[in-house]
Amino acid sequence: MSAPSTPTTGDLLYSDIEDDLRASIRALVDKQAPWDAVLARTDTDDSVDTDLWKRLTQEIGVAGLPVPEERGGAGASWREVAVVAEELGRAVAPVPFLGTAVATALLLETGEDELLAAVAAGERTAALAVGATRGAGRPVPVTVERQGAGDLLQGTISAVVDAVTADVLLVPVEGGLAIVETGEDGGGDGVTRTTAESLDMTRRLTDVAFDGAPARIVAGADVDRALRIGAAVLASEQLGLAERCLADTVAYLRDRHQFGRQLASYQALKHRLADLWVAITQARATARYAARCAADDSPDLPIAAAVAAAHCSEVALLAAEEGLQLHGGIGFTWEHPAHLFLKRARADALLLGSADHHRSVLADLCALPS
Repeated sequence: MSAPSTPTTGDLLYSDIEDDLRASIRALVDKQAPWDAVLARTDTDDSVDTDLWKRLTQEIGVAGLPVPEERGGAGASWREVAVVAEELGRAVAPVPFLGTAVATALLLETGEDELLAAVAAGERTAALAVGATRGAGRPVPVTVERQGAGDLLQGTISAVVDAVTADVLLVPVEGGLAIVETGEDGGGDGVTRTTAESLDMTRRLTDVAFDGAPARIVAGADVDRALRIGAAVLASEQLGLAERCLADTVAYLRDRHQFGRQLASYQALKHRLADLWVAITQARATARYAARCAADDSPDLPIAAAVAAAHCSEVALLAAEEGLQLHGGIGFTWEHPAHLFLKRARADALLLGSADHHRSVLADLCALPS
């Protein structure tokens, strides 16, 4: 692997187009999915905000951002995808954006242009059927049985991200990628989906069982690369969550008074917020670099994704914990959004590989002792 390239400051800054995209996403999400609406949805079986997802995909085109125009997309890049992830993380929005991004990264490498265009347009939803904690390089638990002219899948995959509403599952198998139709009612022939216990009720996980499920096997898909892109996108989501926690906490401490003084005036609290700001600034640099490497198809992507995933997950968790604690008693109540951010941060810290997993990957990539 080549030595990492050194990005210039301009490479990591947001462009005017990215700023405009951020403003559009924020305006829509703040209007349609404020935190109290997100909280109310966690008490229902309808865990995905399909109306919001429809508007995001069909009005703004978030699902097609990394897809070239000639293949039915917007012709943008993974940098713009990362900006969307930041805003959706900021709102803990219950939409299948992460799963769609990973599935899109896979479909871009195959000849499945009809399915890719449908996903990009928001007409279909797809998810990569791997366990939520699986990082790049881990084994596949599903086998293929060939009967006559068809291929049938056998096996079970636990805790799949964004498979709740997916009508197409992309299943890594030996020799390629299996494309499985799940049907309109959520269960195609030989496919059973069961909602798993999830700490984060805004992104519920699904156990998927295949018992002779018909599949179409395609070649040319690099699952590990897609998972690295997914880790980079997830890092940006964690960045957005951390920034929201910091902003909300600063606003609360400015408004709240104790013993005749503004809470924000206490030096000890200033120090904690300053340390958190520094950590978030560092996280932003790692997340932006990972997004840039994904957009440029850089050979540095494995290292950049591992660094961003390991660092941003811990920063997001720190920001959520600090936010909850510094809000005092109200931060521990169900009626306050602090627990939504904490649960998302805690769950995200395990998605697509834990921080320890990514550090181990990084050590191997850099030929360092584990």
